[in-house]
Amino acid sequence: MTQTLDATSTTARDRVDGWLSDFEQALAARDADRVAGLFAPTSFWRDLIAFTWNLTTVENRDGVADLVRASAEAAGAHGFHVTEEPTEADGVVEAWIGFETAVGQGRGHLRLTDEGAWTLLTTLYELKGYEEPQGEGRPTGVEHGVRPGRLSWKEAREAENAAMGSTAQPFVVVVGGGQGGIALGARLRQLGIPHVVVDRHPRPGDQWRSRYKSLCLHDPVWYDHLPYIDFPANWPVFAPKDKIGDWLEMYTKVMEINYWSSTTCTKAAYDAAEGEWTVVLDRGGEQVVLRPKQLVLATGMSGKPNVPAIPGQDRFRGDQHHSSRHPGPDAYAGKRAVVIGSNNSAHDICAALWEHGADVTMVQRSSTHVVKSDSLMDLGMKALYSESAVAAGITTQKADMTFASIPYRIMHEFQKPIYDAIRERDADFYRRLEEAGFLLDFGDDDSGLFLKYLRRGSGYYIDVGASELVANGDVKLAHGAVRELTEDAVVLEDGSRLPADVVVYATGYGSMNGWAADLISQEVADTVGKVWGLGSDTRKDPGPWEGEQRNMWKPTRQEGLWFHGGNLHQSRHYSLYLALQLKARCEGIPTPVYGVPETHHLA
Repeated sequence: MTQTLDATSTTARDRVDGWLSDFEQALAARDADRVAGLFAPTSFWRDLIAFTWNLTTVENRDGVADLVRASAEAAGAHGFHVTEEPTEADGVVEAWIGFETAVGQGRGHLRLTDEGAWTLLTTLYELKGYEEPQGEGRPTGVEHGVRPGRLSWKEAREAENAAMGSTAQPFVVVVGGGQGGIALGARLRQLGIPHVVVDRHPRPGDQWRSRYKSLCLHDPVWYDHLPYIDFPANWPVFAPKDKIGDWLEMYTKVMEINYWSSTTCTKAAYDAAEGEWTVVLDRGGEQVVLRPKQLVLATGMSGKPNVPAIPGQDRFRGDQHHSSRHPGPDAYAGKRAVVIGSNNSAHDICAALWEHGADVTMVQRSSTHVVKSDSLMDLGMKALYSESAVAAGITTQKADMTFASIPYRIMHEFQKPIYDAIRERDADFYRRLEEAGFLLDFGDDDSGLFLKYLRRGSGYYIDVGASELVANGDVKLAHGAVRELTEDAVVLEDGSRLPADVVVYATGYGSMNGWAADLISQEVADTVGKVWGLGSDTRKDPGPWEGEQRNMWKPTRQEGLWFHGGNLHQSRHYSLYLALQLKARCEGIPTPVYGVPETHHLA
């Protein structure tokens, strides 16, 4: 069945109301073909756990029909309605919608053309009976009256922490207490899920404090809020690392996250018969064993540092280290520094070394996408994440949902015009970089930074000044792979010799399932497969097409194992859906999962 909408005879509101009514009736009848007929021939339905208990996108009418056949009955979705007045532009009607499922409350977004639904986003944001205690449902904070043996808030928190791992067990253990683990920990606390977040550093935020001193966020403040607590109105647009570290430490305390610092996870194993993990921890030198039902690896989107094995590393007399362990530029004034790599960390480190009087050479091994920070903010992010967006009523939630409403398959169509405009605006900048010998790209399909990040998590630099040093020759540029290190130099494949007192390997990170191999087993890592990427079949993102980030924030092929991470925006947004999935399992709510992908790439 195919429905064609007459755009000339109805208002945008009429069209949306009519479509939602037909959609709900067809769902109630479990008529998958009728539902599919409400979608355009080329169409996309992105569901974040509302129907599928998964993060999944289906395409075109066949995909819609398959999702409905598998998920509609259990989902029990109903009560579809608009939540604000729809808009229409260029033949596309857009509407924000609300609905209910059998177990929760949902919200979403719809784009209609005269052929039917072009894109549909459905998300679950709340479980019935397990609503977060906020707003009118906030806790009183005190129990009035007189009761012998009453514990104060502080005493109750201390008792909870003391019991965990001895007389009580967490339902969830989160390994990794950076921004991702902390954001998820806040969600778990608000949902009443017994949890422990463990991290090897002495204090929350040390993951940021321990990095090179010039590090700062390249994303603007409006993009980087954590759940529940926004940065204050006087927070800098681009926060320095130590300020972020202090915010994370404060946030961990006030959100009452069960956070175990100075704690290293040494081993984890899953008992399928018991349906639980054995997680072995070194907590300040004491071995502690926890037995959670669910294990989340929140070790960052990038996984373990990639340190290349290069002949001669053992005989090099200077300092050499990965960028993740770079101490900063202070000790290298007047030294010869060679930085291998040409992405964000490489540029930041080169700039700081140059500022402190080092002789700096950047080794570019492959092309890099560069975008000026001001241009990215003005043309790429301003509409959703900016002070003007806030003034226009674009809340963080609405911005996140708008971004989420664009299916990954067609996101490049939305991004390419932005980067075409950026290339025109900054044409002289790019010309000077290329004349200096810098190898530029805008992604495999000219779609720019966001797609590069989503596909491979690397290959780009948001320019905050270092590119000028490359363009004018203050930071020297070399090209190619490294053949060997001598006692005092880096030698490239073409025989070029770069004298060096320090070598920094700004060579990126591996897949997150490298941590699964180390902590659990290679077998489990291979069962799960590659983490991150879309399957776009572009450089460093091999196919087949996945439609969503591989294995992130959703069920994996290892029971009870989850991955969480990404930038601050993703840590905030997707922690909600991961926390709801964990809460449903904690409370015994059925979670029939649709669309767990096959494993195509090993660890």
